Amino acid sequence: MRKKAVALAMRMKRDAMEAKGLNLLKVLQSEITHELSSPCFQNNPSGSPGDFTLEWDAPHSQDVVLRKKCDTGEEVVVSAVLGLPYTYREEATYPRLVKMKVCIKKPGLSSLLHFDCKVFSYDDLELRINSAQYLPSTSSTGRRFYTGPPFFEFDPEIQAAFKEYLEARGIGPTLLHFLQQHMHAKEETQYVNWLKKLQETVS
Repeated sequence: MRKKAVALAMRMKRDAMEAKGLNLLKVLQSEITHELSSPCFQNNPSGSPGDFTLEWDAPHSQDVVLRKKCDTGEEVVVSAVLGLPYTYREEATYPRLVKMKVCIKKPGLSSLLHFDCKVFSYDDLELRINSAQYLPSTSSTGRRFYTGPPFFEFDPEIQAAFKEYLEARGIGPTLLHFLQQHMHAKEETQYVNWLKKLQETVS
């Protein structure tokens, strides 16, 4: 009698787990259908990266890398990844900001300029520089190297000049618009693919 009771309890537990599994599959399929039927960014024109070449944009990777060579011989490398969602600006055009690193190197020199930036999409695209660092070489990282003061400590005139410097090298509205749209569309595709893999694992 006890064995029958144990068997019944195990069967009921198994049936309950299967029911929960079917419910999860149903929810996942509903989310996939919704994402595919009403994509937020896939159908939006992504614009052009200008004269930058998209050097790295692997489907599995969250980041992208772009590169260009200026007429002066300078090399400009940009890497970008989505940041955290906005939590206090509902009027933002895109739900997440873009975190961007820019490296600029002159020909014949080992030193370079390294910028940490963020791109916000409020009424207009806004580029904010978090830091501007001088590095003696690509391997000059770590606390033992003095790379310059925090960006907010610069005189406003110097801050504005740095922005002009970047824009003159292609870090302007065209590239920023491309990155905002491209990065959100990329994340949207990755989310749907993740849902599908999760669905395959659960089923």
